[in-house]
Amino acid sequence: MTNNIFESKEKLFDRWAPNYDFLLTTVFYQAVHKRLLEYVKLPERPNVLDLGCGTGRLLNRLADRFPELQGTGLDLSTQMLRQARQRNQHRPRLIFVRGNAESLPFADNQFDAVFNTISFLHYPNPERVFAQVNRVLRPQGYFYLVDWAFDRRLSISQVNIRFYSPQQREQLGATVGLKCLGHYYLLSKVLLTIFIKETE
Repeated sequence: MTNNIFESKEKLFDRWAPNYDFLLTTVFYQAVHKRLLEYVKLPERPNVLDLGCGTGRLLNRLADRFPELQGTGLDLSTQMLRQARQRNQHRPRLIFVRGNAESLPFADNQFDAVFNTISFLHYPNPERVFAQVNRVLRPQGYFYLVDWAFDRRLSISQVNIRFYSPQQREQLGATVGLKCLGHYYLLSKVLLTIFIKETE
């Protein structure tokens, strides 16, 4: 069942990729990213991961802001990755790879920060994603989770998306050892939740 969900998601985003950055989406993500960057703290020479990177806009903005940043974007869609590679303004500091957020192809303790922006709603097994984020984060690393949030868990089964309340996000983090540092509304119901990995 889960494999079928991933296959349908991949096909959806492959079809969407060539027109993904049309004006409305561009304006929306630009506003979200601008607000998100106000909260981002990174060490010197940070190594970061963007889960569900899409066409790579967030990583390019992070690389603009942090000149010594090394970044990896991961996405399920080969067509989204094609767009991201074509628009990569910071080679070789940024790379883009295909992969599944539930089984990350990275080493333990590899990243100083993980970002996930408006894609967590697509994951069928959120607990696995949190476990993988915790695994690849270094101690004292941050997880910046940005997605639509509602006061209760909502599910739209026809398109296999789910939304999580702030409390549910905290519970998912606590289960794997990620401590919630706070919640911040960036735009309407788009909520940033910041987690930290305190120990090994």
